[in-house]
Amino acid sequence: MPFSIATWNINSVRLRMPLVERLLVEQAPDVLCLQETKVPDELFPEKAFRKLGYQHIAFHGQKGYHGVATVARRPIAIVEKRRFCEIEDCRHLSVTVRAGGKVILLHNFYVPAGGDEPDPIINRKFKHKLDFVAEMNTIRAEHDEVSGSILVGDLNIAPLEHDVWSHKQLLKVVSHTPVETENFEAMRLAGDWVDLMRLNVPYEQKLYTWWSYRAQDWEASDRGRRLDHVWSSPNLVPSFAGYEILRPARGWQRPSDHVPVVARFDLD
Repeated sequence: MPFSIATWNINSVRLRMPLVERLLVEQAPDVLCLQETKVPDELFPEKAFRKLGYQHIAFHGQKGYHGVATVARRPIAIVEKRRFCEIEDCRHLSVTVRAGGKVILLHNFYVPAGGDEPDPIINRKFKHKLDFVAEMNTIRAEHDEVSGSILVGDLNIAPLEHDVWSHKQLLKVVSHTPVETENFEAMRLAGDWVDLMRLNVPYEQKLYTWWSYRAQDWEASDRGRRLDHVWSSPNLVPSFAGYEILRPARGWQRPSDHVPVVARFDLD
């Protein structure tokens, strides 16, 4: 079986633990990266994960907001819990995991959403988002003959025209404004990251991982955005075996507005 990594903005891990359990039973990824866990470290539901065979757990959380966690069926080692923009809001966690004879540096990110007004002068949340992405330029896709890097998470930006349901209508909507998308792609390229979800997918094909709670019928309207991403260092591209966006999870009981993405690599 290939080495697999799932990423999911769960929007409260304790509230939606039954959904997490379903994902782990049905998909059995080697590693699961969660965002927006909304739980302080001392209350993280470790027992539930261990019961399902995920004995290796790392988290970076706080009460009620933000938070990331990485759980695995194989050993992981915490590398860093980085603070961005001089704000301690628990949005990053990196670990190492061994796969296919390589040491993989795995980054788990939750980028700020940015509020509603795409103006950094009047909206401090939007300024925070732009500053956060700028600091991500220091996160490089480190790799050599025996190592590689993978970056996953809710990056809260849909960078390409067909990563949203309507490019024209969302140009002034936070997550798809030109200042976000241009800086985001410049950061990705500067770090030598490969956007694996678009690697073998036609540019004109729509890709979504998020559907708003505001839609009365999210499936019928299908006004989605690709806010969740999977990147890797160039040397892991030959081992990339594809991915799946688990769209049906948006229809599970009491769902997150994001769905899981499961990426697979021939790195067993």
